[in-house]
Amino acid sequence: MMATTDSLFDAAKAAMAKAHAPYSRFPVGAAILTEDGRIHAGCNIEIVSFPEGWCAETSAIAHMVMAGGSRIAEVAVVAEKLVACSPCGGCRQRLAEFSAPSTKVHLCDAATGIVETVTMGELLPHSFATDSLESATDQEGA
Repeated sequence: MMATTDSLFDAAKAAMAKAHAPYSRFPVGAAILTEDGRIHAGCNIEIVSFPEGWCAETSAIAHMVMAGGSRIAEVAVVAEKLVACSPCGGCRQRLAEFSAPSTKVHLCDAATGIVETVTMGELLPHSFATDSLESATDQEGA
């Protein structure tokens, strides 16, 4: 069965319901669709030394990696209190590490679903990429 954007949103919303956000009271859920069609979801997990903890995207990436996944095909992010929840800067970089600039990122509203779809390239136009490290190493050796 091929995952749909609706099932990706549903997984993100279900993950949001499990968020541990006692300090911010800002539950967030994220779901990642991998290139092989599997969905991996995560929620934000806060700890008392706020703002430490894990964002929803970070925990979804961890689930993906632990299940053997390595490439993101699509992402959905949802928050209870926002009309269109966008990943924070750190999560944009984390998502970019496992996706292409053309990867779709669905910004969702918990009540209505997908509000806007953008690409990783639009969210993070100048991401720090592996090839940046390689070119820096090449320059050092020259």
